[in-house]
Formats: sequence, structure tokens, C-alpha cells
Amino acid sequence: MPHFEHNALTLLLTQLAAVLALSRALGWGLRRIGQPLVIAEVLAGIVLGPSLLGWLWPEAMGALFPESSLPDLRMLSQLGLVLFMFLVGLEIDLELMRGRAHASIAISHTGIAVPFVLGAAASFWIQDHYAQPGAPFLSLLLFMGVAMSITAFPVLARILSERQLLNTRLGTITIACAAVDDVTAWCLLAFVVAVARSQDLTQAAWTTALAVIYVVVMLAVIRPFLARLGERVANQRGLTQAMVVGALLLLLASSWITETIGIHALFGAFVAGSCLPKKGGFASALSERIETVAVALLLPLFFAYSGLRTEIGLLSTATDWFATLAIIGVATLGKFGGGIAAARLTGSSWREASAIGILMNTRGLMQLIVLNIGLDLGVISPTLFTILVVMALMTTVATAPVLSWIYPLDELMRERARRPEPAEGRPAAPYRLLLCVSDARTGPALASLAAALAQTGGAGREVTALHLAPPSDRPSAELRPGAAAHDPLVPLMDNAARLGLPIRPLTFVSADPGGDILRTADALRADLVMLGAHRPLLAEGRLGGVVRDVMTRSASPVAVLIDQGFVAPRRVLVPYAGAPQDRFALALAQRLAADPATQVTLLHAVAPGPADTDGEGRRRIASAMESGRADALSPLGNVTLKLMENDVPETAAVEESARGYDLVIAAIAPDLEPIWRGLAFRRRRLLTDCPVSLLLVRPSAAAEG
Repeated sequence: MPHFEHNALTLLLTQLAAVLALSRALGWGLRRIGQPLVIAEVLAGIVLGPSLLGWLWPEAMGALFPESSLPDLRMLSQLGLVLFMFLVGLEIDLELMRGRAHASIAISHTGIAVPFVLGAAASFWIQDHYAQPGAPFLSLLLFMGVAMSITAFPVLARILSERQLLNTRLGTITIACAAVDDVTAWCLLAFVVAVARSQDLTQAAWTTALAVIYVVVMLAVIRPFLARLGERVANQRGLTQAMVVGALLLLLASSWITETIGIHALFGAFVAGSCLPKKGGFASALSERIETVAVALLLPLFFAYSGLRTEIGLLSTATDWFATLAIIGVATLGKFGGGIAAARLTGSSWREASAIGILMNTRGLMQLIVLNIGLDLGVISPTLFTILVVMALMTTVATAPVLSWIYPLDELMRERARRPEPAEGRPAAPYRLLLCVSDARTGPALASLAAALAQTGGAGREVTALHLAPPSDRPSAELRPGAAAHDPLVPLMDNAARLGLPIRPLTFVSADPGGDILRTADALRADLVMLGAHRPLLAEGRLGGVVRDVMTRSASPVAVLIDQGFVAPRRVLVPYAGAPQDRFALALAQRLAADPATQVTLLHAVAPGPADTDGEGRRRIASAMESGRADALSPLGNVTLKLMENDVPETAAVEESARGYDLVIAAIAPDLEPIWRGLAFRRRRLLTDCPVSLLLVRPSAAAEG
């Protein structure tokens, strides 16, 4: 591999491939234990650096990352950082603080002030052991304060998203706190950089004054101008190439100004992103154009460069490791302690306050950016850099498991499902429906069927519509105004409003949709879980994916609507053989038959021949309906019995359904494995050939007896 040194492009491509492959491989494993991708990317850099590869195989590290290639790697990683900080600015929306500014500012500023003071105090002890020789003590003191104060807004947003907390009260408060924290911390860092780069306090004062003028101009002049421009752009179709180039020119100009002033180009990138309009989808569309290259391609190079500068071997004594543990303790005490105290004082419960404290202790990538700036400026030594990198990793790794302990998923589901207490004298809701919508096309039909099933005649009803969004690389974008316009629940809610059916919408991000549907159903104590499916999604007569997961694991009854243009259940067909699951289908038909406009037909197929000429088939079905093992059918005039001679009941149901029915309700047994064997053979024709909408129902196991 030594010849790579003579070909800079080949070497750079090899470095990039190695970094990407290793970070994604580690990310796949770490995400399975609940860790964010940033941890894998940081570890990939450390593995490829002197801490592991350089220790085990120094020749390989020397060939892959020769000293001559590091300047090019650093500049490319800096470009990735500039683009990333621009994205962070795009994701921070001040609208997030609307209605919670008091709590957010109090918590975030306490979460900065307390660790800043503790970090500054720790610098007095660090100075004697780990300070960079010749570094001004004031720069070290200020830098340690900022390093202890930082919160990783992007990593925190991803953790909130993956833990399904993003749209909860806790999530909205925490994300607003992180936004305020980031803005404040980067302003403090700009001041620290100005002091560190200046030769004396007079020059530092001039740099600070120029920085203040720059920020005022950006916020008071450029931001309003861009907001008016964004309103015009919102009416155009999509984001044009000219708009992207204009935004990038603003980014480059802002970064150039702040670097020239002396407060670092990253601050200018952050401010430029913050000034761009968030309404109208402009910021979201621009992020989608930039993030793949910036986050997936260039940013891992920064982690590799940071890993090459991190030498775990520098922590060679017990004193070094004690110092590392002490720094972790100081950082955690400042962020966790300050956050929990401020949250309690602003009215949060102990559980909420503890969760806010641990979330604000997340550092990750933002901490690494700060540490690299400190090392480049000569404020901290390589040993202190390594100690602080370990601190950033440990505090970020601890966030997800501690948060799971403080806020378990079952408790979160119960809080999310909790409704206001009913008004005095209002009866408790006896019938609860959970509608699960993944595709907007299934929503209107589910709403129509729910309205028919939830007829109560004065009794209560509770209908909840659930949409689980897949995890996003930019989860904070979900909070932006206008995101609801693309919510798959919108068609369902519109149809429900036309039908006069009150529905409570519930949307959150989920990496485990099947499990979260089950937890939500349990928290709601749902009487029926309804899902939608489309005929093209059925493979060889089998239901799969989330639908199969819910049907086989749910403690609540489950119904899957395979929509064929369902509008209203005017004529309903129920294939009936008297089995326990058929009696559950009969109970649902009974609810529909409460509407005089609905005609329900119970179809019983009997073998051809003289055996049924004396009405034996009719007596069998009547006996099954009147047996005490299931709800008896009310004597409604709009329910009829029909016998059909056919050896295959499913064939009889398919043939009868073609005679003008709106809906077929077919039941399957609640025991798990036979469901799928039965669907694969006996029920296959119903799934594939039924010409009208089909409601496939599975009672709970308890209902079978």
C-alpha cells in the first residue's frame, strides 16, 4: 500500500471507503442496542486511529493515514462540518419555543451556567496536570466552561425520535431547551475563540464587537429579508437550483465573514442556517438536498480525523483515568443536576425533570467539534483532548439506557393514551376502537367502518387514530409548520368529520411499529384494533409484516380491512359455521345491524345432497347462535340467514359476495400458528378473489372460550 502516498486521490478514496464501511458496520450493531449512529462514527474514527489500529498494526495505519494526507483530510472534514452546522441551523426553529419559552430558557440557561461554572472551577486543577504548555489560563478556563455546557441538538433530536418522545410534552420542552442551549453555547464559543486567537484583551474586545454587529445584521436585516423571500418562494413548485445556489452562497459568505473576524467559520454556518425561513417547506427541502452529502459522506471524515487525534494510550496511569472519571462526574453533575433542578422549579414532575436532565447531558458530535477547535487553537493538550472525548462518548452512550429506565415504553404509552376525565354525569366509554393508519389511502374507509361500528345509541365511544412514522435522519423537521399537511391521518380525519365521528389523532415516530401498536392498544384497553391493507400487499393469500405481527401477538381483538372502495356497510355478508371466531364476527355484525339501513346476511355453506332437505343446516346455525357461549343475536329484522350448497365454504362466500354486498366479515381463529396455515390454504380465495371489501377479524384468545 505505500504507493498510495503518491496518488492523493486514490488514497483519499480509500480512506473514505474505509471510514464509511466501518462506521456503518458498527452503526448496524450499536443501533440494535439503542445507540445513535454518531457513537458508531466516533468509534470508527478511534478504531482507525492510533488507539487501536495504530497500536495493533502501525504499518497499516501509516499506509492508510500517512502524515502527508492529514492536511487534505482535515480540510475536507472542515467542509463537512461547515455544511453540517448549516443543517443544524436549518433545523433549529424558534417556533419550537412558542408557549414554552419560560421553561425552555430557564432550563437551558441553568444547564449552561451550572456546568460552565463547574468546568471553569475544574480548570484550576487541570492547569497543573493537563494544560497545554504556554496556553493562556483565561482561554483554558473559558474553554472548559463551554466544553462542559454543550448539548448535542442533532443527537438529542434523534434519541427523542427513536424513544417516541419527540411530540410529547417532555420532547417539545427538551428540544426547545436544546435549541436555546445550542444558540447560547455557540455564542459563548465564538467569544472564547475570539479571546484565544487574540493577542490581548483589546483585540478580543474588537473581535467580540464585530461579532455582535455581524449577528445583529444577520438577525435584524438578513433574516427578515429572507423571510419575505421565503414567502414568495413557497408559492413556486419545488426548490430550484438557483435557490440552492443562493443559499449556499449565503452559507459561504457568512462562514467567510466569521472566520475573517476571528470567531470561526462554523459559527457563521450556524447563523446562516438559523436565518433561513422555516415556513413553506424551504428549509426542509434544502436540508434534503444537502444532508446526504454532508452527513453521510463528509461528516464521517471528521470523525476519522478526530479519531486520529485521540490517543487512548495517553491515559496511561491511574491518575489519568481518575481524572477522566472526575471530568465525567463534573460534566454529568452540571448538566443533569442543573437540568433537573431548573425543570422542577418550572413545574415538571420528578420523572419529567429527570428525563430532561439526562437528555441535556447528551453531547456527541457537537462536543467533538468544540474539542477539535480547542485542540487546533492550542488551548487544550492532546491528553486533555482524549479525556474530553471519552467524556463525550460516555455521557452520550449513557443517555438512551438511562432514559429507558426513567421513561419505560409502557409508561410512555399509558401517558400518551391518557384522556381527560369525563365530565360529571357522562358515562365512561364502553367501546374503544384503535385505527392504525400507515397509508393515507386506507384512512377514509377505516373512518367509515369505525363510524358504523361505534354507533352507541347514547353509550360512550372512544376512537383513536394512530400513525407511526419511520425514524428520520432529521426528526426535528417533523415539528415544522406545514408538516401536518402530509400526515396520512388527514384523509381519515376529514372523512370522520363528515360522518360526525370524533376521533383522537395520535402520531409518533417508531422503529418497532408492531410492538408500538400492541403497547398502544394495551394502554387504551382497546376493544378492537383495526388496520388497513391493500390487495397488492397480499402475497399468495398471506398477510405479512406489521399486520401479521399485530394479529399474532395482540391481546385485543384485531380486524384488518382490505379495502375495495368501501363507503358504508349497507349490505354485509358474514360467512358463519358456528365456530368461536365466527361468533365474534357475528358480534361485529350485530353492531352494524343496529343501523336500520344495514342489511346483514349470515351465510352457512352445507354439503350438497339430501342430508339438508329437512332444514338440518338451518337448525345447526340457529343452535350455534343461541348457545350461551357467545352473545345472542338480537331479533333485528335486518338480519337474515342464508344457506348455500357448496363443499368449500370460502368459495361459497366469494360467489355470494359478488351479489351486491359492500362488506364481507370473515373470521380466523385466535390461536397463532394455525392462523397462517389456514390463511395459506382455506382462506386464500377470500383474500385474493373477494370482489368487495373484506374485514378479516381475529378475536382475542380470551374470547374463544
